[in-house]
Amino acid sequence: MLNEELEKKLKAELEKRYRNIYDPEIPANIYDLGLIYSVTFEENGNYLYANVEMTLTSPACPVAESLVDQVRYATSGVPEIDEAYVKLTFDPPWEPSMMSDDAKEVMGASGAAIF
Repeated sequence: MLNEELEKKLKAELEKRYRNIYDPEIPANIYDLGLIYSVTFEENGNYLYANVEMTLTSPACPVAESLVDQVRYATSGVPEIDEAYVKLTFDPPWEPSMMSDDAKEVMGASGAAIF
């Protein structure tokens, strides 16, 4: 079982990485937008899997595949993680209340509509 200290460290590193991924149509990062629903870890011997559940602001997002690939790449780039699985879900559907205050501020300052 993954120890609590390592899990905290991995989640902090992933948060940093996800804060560097942006939907090209929105001036806020995917983490602050609330697009990352959960990150869990699974061990199989010495092999560590990361399971990421995420969503998009819209099921019709034209960059969906690219964002999922970026999350997978960012996650699997953490040295301790051997493999990353990213599951895209729309349950629950994303809504503006899922954004952090930072994202709301960025969206407002940029003049972007908050859906």
